Amino acid sequence: MAKAIPATDFLAKPSRPSAICVVFGDDAFLRRQVVIALRTIVLGEDDAEISLTRFEGRDLELRDVMSELETVAMFGSGQRMVVVDDADDFVTRHRADLEHYVAAPLATGVLVLTLKSFPANTRLYKAVAAKGLAIDASAPKGALLTRWLTDWAQHRHATRISRAAAEMLIELTGPELGLLDQELAKLALSTPSKGQITPELVKQQVGTWRAKTAWVMLDAALDGKLPEAMSQLDLLLGAGEHPIGVLGQISYSLRQMAAATRLILQDEAAGRRVSLSRALERVGVRSFVLQKVDGHLRRLGRRRGRRLYQWLLRADLDLKGASSAPPRLILERLIVQLAVPPDFSG
Repeated sequence: MAKAIPATDFLAKPSRPSAICVVFGDDAFLRRQVVIALRTIVLGEDDAEISLTRFEGRDLELRDVMSELETVAMFGSGQRMVVVDDADDFVTRHRADLEHYVAAPLATGVLVLTLKSFPANTRLYKAVAAKGLAIDASAPKGALLTRWLTDWAQHRHATRISRAAAEMLIELTGPELGLLDQELAKLALSTPSKGQITPELVKQQVGTWRAKTAWVMLDAALDGKLPEAMSQLDLLLGAGEHPIGVLGQISYSLRQMAAATRLILQDEAAGRRVSLSRALERVGVRSFVLQKVDGHLRRLGRRRGRRLYQWLLRADLDLKGASSAPPRLILERLIVQLAVPPDFSG
């Protein structure tokens, strides 16, 4: 079965779509960048305004979309492109008709649907992947995110960023691609000609007070200073920070600590001894924060360290709808789990 193309691969080497293209995934920035690239490929720079129609998918009818696709523009090349944003409901209501359309498109224009979810086990997914163009705009994670950041800096902002600087930027900003792009744009302006973005430059210039507050909150929790951590959380949420964004800003460091704990346990089970600092280095903790993270993980202890993945997964799922608990309460629970003394960790 044909598979969807990762959005990062498509943006690196765009290809022209046929009659229909579905852009799906959890990252709004990637979805937006893919649509921009598609518009340029299909319409060119000159026809982009006069030959493009955009709809919101919630109350849209298929006949309105087909009418626009079949309309020949009076000016330009005559090619049409219709984009249906937030098309999840639209696809649900018109799935059968869309399946027929993919099999035998009647219009000469290009239809682009942007969705948050596009299950691979549906007939429409299989049809689009085989005869159209399906682009997965899910946010890259881990090493893939670092690689995307270094490539994006070079191709979009005409600058280079070291791997260490890219990792620090992700730590400070969080994994949101739109925010990372904004920070890259600012850093590129401060980078000397033919130079590169360094960890020192990132440390000097990146990090809104909200990002810094999230790190202060995490440090306080890992130091066992529960009232201070709760106070910082209150500042973040009171300023309008999204709870998922707060979790994203602190998750990267916690995942590194969880990975280091797992390495130590695996090595011990195999009869090998490894130092905590060495384990942290192996999972990517940078030298400038190694001593601090070492202390935090020692205080956390292996029992709670081995449960970090479980706690993070539960918080992530609960914030995305698996729990009816208020988002503040979900984050407070995680902070308590990090901050309470080992004797009371449960």
